Amino acid sequence: MTSQATTTDNAPKPVGLYPHARQVGELLFLSGVGPRSAADGSVPGLVLDDEGNIVAYDIEAEVRSVFANVRAILEAAGSRWERIVDVTVFLTNMKRDFAAFNRLYAEAFKDNQPTRTTVEVGALPTPIAVELKVIALAGR
Repeated sequence: MTSQATTTDNAPKPVGLYPHARQVGELLFLSGVGPRSAADGSVPGLVLDDEGNIVAYDIEAEVRSVFANVRAILEAAGSRWERIVDVTVFLTNMKRDFAAFNRLYAEAFKDNQPTRTTVEVGALPTPIAVELKVIALAGR
């Protein structure tokens, strides 16, 4: 079975050597997607100190940005939001952020209800509070 990689300028540049997505058969696997801006790499609502430590962040702004980045990657790969079948959510602070994330997720997925797993992690590769790992059906 062959596979096809997708990378797009409409989503943040990957922080390592990997594509934004890879299609294998009828499935499209997205690499972990964070809230960084495709334009300049900034994270909406993030405030860092002089040493790069997180001082404050806006989980709602980050979640909305992650969703926009996922949409951009899906579209670049020839799929769409409604074809998402599974989502893995990584939060760095479950106690503080789960309720807000869950509310925004319910709004975004009210018509399409993929399976979902949400886990708390100690850190993500860049100073972000949320990252999604998505599997979708390929095609429109």
